[in-house]
Amino acid sequence: MNGLFHAGISGARGRMGRAVSQALDARDDVVVAARFDRGDQPDLSRCDVVIDFSTPEASVELAQACAAQVAGGRGGPALVIGSTGFSPDQLAEISKAAERIAVVRSGNFSLGVNILIGLVEHAAQRLGARDWDVEILEAHHRLKLDAPSGTALMLGEAAANGRGVALSDVRAAPRDGIGIGRVEGEIGFAALRAGGIVGEHSVIFASEDETLTLSHSAIDRSLFAKGAVVAAAWVRHRPPGLYDMQDVLGFRQA
Repeated sequence: MNGLFHAGISGARGRMGRAVSQALDARDDVVVAARFDRGDQPDLSRCDVVIDFSTPEASVELAQACAAQVAGGRGGPALVIGSTGFSPDQLAEISKAAERIAVVRSGNFSLGVNILIGLVEHAAQRLGARDWDVEILEAHHRLKLDAPSGTALMLGEAAANGRGVALSDVRAAPRDGIGIGRVEGEIGFAALRAGGIVGEHSVIFASEDETLTLSHSAIDRSLFAKGAVVAAAWVRHRPPGLYDMQDVLGFRQA
C-alpha cells in the first residue's frame, strides 16, 4: 500500500539522525511528525513509524514505549532500529516489544549491501565447500576500530547460512606467518584500514577453475539513511514481528 505517512526520528540531533531527516525531507510521501533525542517526551501517537539511530539503551526504551501504546489500546508506531552494540538482554527486550509492534532491525541499511547479502547466501547454497573457497575482503577509513567490520561478519553469516553451518564453526583464524594453509569449508576474512575509505566489501568464491567475486562500494554515508527510510515505508503496514532488511528486500517471506 502507498500513500502519505507520518514518521518520527529518534536520535534526531546525531549524525545519522540528521541524515535521516534530510532523506525524509526529500520525499513527498512522508511528513516528519516528531524529531527527538533521549530525554525528550515525543508524542508517538502522531507517528506511523519511528526511525531510530541512537544508542542501545535508548532504542530499548523507545521499543518499550511503542509497545506500551498498543497495550494501552492506542496503537503503537512501527519501528526501524539502526543502533548497534546491543547486549543479549537488550535484544531480548526488543524481541518482546516486537510481539506487539512491527520492528525492522539491521546493522546496515544500505540497499546494495543487503542485496549483496542475499546474493551471497544464494551463491553459497550452490557453490559447495568441497570445491569452492570463500574469502571476505573489506576496507574502511583509518579511524575504524573494529575488524572485521560488522558488515563483513554479516556477509560471513550469509555464506555460512547458505551452506547450513554456523559461522563460528567455520570462521578462519587470522592468517599470519609461514605454512598457513586453508581448511576445507572455512570462511576467511581480511581487513584494510586506510585514508577516508567509506566502505568496500567483496566476497570471493574461488575454485580450481574459476573465481566469482560479489562486491559493494559505499560512496556516501547518506545511503544508510535512505535505506532506513525504505525500511520505514515497508514496515508501517506489517503485522507485529521482528524483521530485517532481507525481509524488506523480499529475500524471505515476511
